[in-house]
Amino acid sequence: MRRMTSFMCGAYRLVGTLDEGTSDVGLLIVSGGNEIRSGAFGSQSALAAHMANAGFSTFRYDRRGIGESEGQNEGFEASAEDIAAALAAFRQSAPQVKRVVAFGNCDAATALGLFNRGTPIDGLILANPWIIESTPTDTEQPAAPSATAIRARYWARLKNPRSLLDLLSGKIDLRKLADGLASAARKEPMSGLSVRLATSLAQTSVPTLLLIARRDTTAMAFMGAWHSAAFADARALAHIQVDQFDTASHGFADDASRRWLYDLIQESLQRA
Repeated sequence: MRRMTSFMCGAYRLVGTLDEGTSDVGLLIVSGGNEIRSGAFGSQSALAAHMANAGFSTFRYDRRGIGESEGQNEGFEASAEDIAAALAAFRQSAPQVKRVVAFGNCDAATALGLFNRGTPIDGLILANPWIIESTPTDTEQPAAPSATAIRARYWARLKNPRSLLDLLSGKIDLRKLADGLASAARKEPMSGLSVRLATSLAQTSVPTLLLIARRDTTAMAFMGAWHSAAFADARALAHIQVDQFDTASHGFADDASRRWLYDLIQESLQRA
């Protein structure tokens, strides 16, 4: 059964949707970017329905200034109060839920990674965390591809025999190739956001699953940082696990990656 609900976050009324299940474990979905709680092409609505059909109550909401919720949209870095208010509303709306696992993709994953401590969250599922300083919805100044993403792109081209033919036939601009190789070779700079996320994850005590779309550029940037010294403490924690799927779909929109995503989320809920 699906029903609408509303709750307060400070002085503002937020709107959420509860898909009811029977288990004492529930899923909180946090939207990324400026997406409303249905998600891109209804993806979060479909995820909620699937998990509820499996028995897990699922709550999703519009943060302040998004969709049907009141207030000013100040981005994911100002969403700690929204997450806390949604958790409280979830538990009030579904009193049978005793443990909550929270899921977010992109900057929603980063928000959960930054703001989960001190909240009644019992597990985290963080997909393709955003670590670039500019916001993922800034279309006027799009973020440049990370060195990790550039290296992956050139490696894929080098493995393609046609690339050698294009090089020999002059179809590939040698100057552009040299510039690209130089960009790929540069050391990945650590953003302040990635350092903050690394520090927060190292202090996170709940089971955390990082889900990575291997060929997504946002995920590539995160994995480049994940293997750096900044994330060494987080990598050493046994309760933080990384799983990857070979897709370029940031939102796991293709059938194979969507099934993979659903399976891993459901397994996490079953273990919670």
